Amino acid sequence: MLRHIVMFKFKPEADGYTARENAARTADMLRALQGVIPTLKASEVHLGAEYADSTNCDLVLISDFDNFEALQEYIVHPRHKAVGEFMRPLRESRTCVDFEI
Repeated sequence: MLRHIVMFKFKPEADGYTARENAARTADMLRALQGVIPTLKASEVHLGAEYADSTNCDLVLISDFDNFEALQEYIVHPRHKAVGEFMRPLRESRTCVDFEI
């Protein structure tokens, strides 16, 4: 089993929304992928606490896959790619770690 954790920091303002609003919009899109992409076994999406330090990330995605190949299928899936295209101009940074569980 492979766990894929991705953390995002959003721009303070983009597309007419605050960082928190854009993180929430993205979170909704990421949650909608569950049950749509067959290789995505489980996922959690969380917004950072509003009172947290401004240097913290705004959104975390925790996803589980059977193996690395299943993760690769998820990455190239059109629905996942659409979320990436949506959020790319809204975010400042992305940090990721993959590990076996």
